Amino acid sequence: MSGPLTGVKVVEFAGIGPGPFACMLLSDLGADVVRIDRLGESGLGVARDPKADVIGRGRRSVALDLKNPEAIALARDMAAKADILVEGFRPGVMERLGLGPDVLLKANPRLVYGRMTGWGQSGPFAPTAGHDINYIALTGALHAIGRAGEKPVPPLNLVGDYGGGSMFLIMGVLAALFHAQRSGEGQVVDAAMTDGASSLMATFYALKAQGRWRDQRGVNLLDTGAPWYDTYTCADGRHVAVGAIEPKFYAELVDKLGLAGEPDLPGQWETARWPELRERFARRIAEKTRDEWAAVFDGSDACFAPVLSLEEAPRHPHNAARETFVDVGGVVQPAPAPRFSATPGAIQGPSVVAGEGGAEALADWGIAADRVAQLTGAGALRLSDRLSAPA
Repeated sequence: MSGPLTGVKVVEFAGIGPGPFACMLLSDLGADVVRIDRLGESGLGVARDPKADVIGRGRRSVALDLKNPEAIALARDMAAKADILVEGFRPGVMERLGLGPDVLLKANPRLVYGRMTGWGQSGPFAPTAGHDINYIALTGALHAIGRAGEKPVPPLNLVGDYGGGSMFLIMGVLAALFHAQRSGEGQVVDAAMTDGASSLMATFYALKAQGRWRDQRGVNLLDTGAPWYDTYTCADGRHVAVGAIEPKFYAELVDKLGLAGEPDLPGQWETARWPELRERFARRIAEKTRDEWAAVFDGSDACFAPVLSLEEAPRHPHNAARETFVDVGGVVQPAPAPRFSATPGAIQGPSVVAGEGGAEALADWGIAADRVAQLTGAGALRLSDRLSAPA
């Protein structure tokens, strides 16, 4: 293990989306993450092949029958040895299992108990199902994303699940861990995607309050309303992205496009003439291929970039130079981020199926071998001490 969280023990209750992604990040930063899978489940997230389950990387798995009291007792004992616990069930599920925070914090007062949900632990929507698109719909974020006159566009599941969910969960549990290490007092971290996504919208609520953001899509600075903050189609059908907000960067954009000397070119902030300026940009950009424009803008401050596919992005010279993407067992995936000068993070291994690596994990966590054998024989626990190895 390496990274600034080396020595931190995390119990993860298997789920989908933001909880697993948060635990991937904790593992990348050096934490020892042991995932508790339910017997009969694959232990996989979005992938069917464990090798391709990128957000499942870097942990070991213990597969438990959570209907068995002895398996629940083992889960309690693991939580008693943990610094952080992460669960993503609906409110009340962990309590019904006998694994709620009141029980576990009594046994381990320093435990940071991270709860990841869409709606939060309270409120009228708390007991209901939902997904990223629903959570960001309730915050104003989804309404704000899209082109003028068109319906809202889901921004993948980046804003709710990962931005509003995982990142705020990570911030919360690490802040609570810092407090626990100083005070000896653990606590519950209620991370709701609606709360996090709302927080991400702070700038836009501020601009709206100042009268600088209209409450409609595609007419504002950052939502494709401005012609100099948008994407354009090139001669080969590929696309480029421009984001030249500052006047000096905008001037360079216009110059590189060869439009600086054109008569009657609309000014950057002549909003009434933005449609005309957009048409001038679009016509000029359509004259060259994406890669021809990339060569024209290479090294400039015009805030320009080619729009790369998932296949292309790892091969781009900048990403290659920084090793932004890595190959683990034949699967290309994002490298750990951010970067640390003294305690660099690292991928601790590929994803595993339910129970894989569990024998080693339980031994490392001080669970007696005879107890493990008894639980395994009773069918309450499934383990494999074989870890998947990179190809």
